[in-house]
Amino acid sequence: MSVPNDRKYLASHEWHKQDGDTVTIGITQIAADELTDVTYVALPKVGERLQANARFGEIESVKATSDLYTGVSGTVSEINAALAANPALVNTDPYNQGWMIKVKASNPDELAKLLSAEDYLKQTGHS
Repeated sequence: MSVPNDRKYLASHEWHKQDGDTVTIGITQIAADELTDVTYVALPKVGERLQANARFGEIESVKATSDLYTGVSGTVSEINAALAANPALVNTDPYNQGWMIKVKASNPDELAKLLSAEDYLKQTGHS
């Protein structure tokens, strides 16, 4: 299974894509496949402050409920409102339309501590 090389990852399956000081966060296809049919995504409010490696929400599927984590500190600048009406976007397009939140990073250097695509695959046993 491939994961995009233009992002950084947490071992808990969240991807982080940097664009300047904004970081878009979602979950990997591996996680979406393990969850199966996503039925609900609980996201923080715009303006909420997040700390690196802290929980920012949860995702529910027909199989399980899992916490969502951020690898960067900052302020939520946008949430993917489309997920409220269509949480299945996480299953069908997790790297694009299924993104979850955008964070204005207070310390973009934290991204350097996250896993590369190759390291994420190794750490999760998918290489």
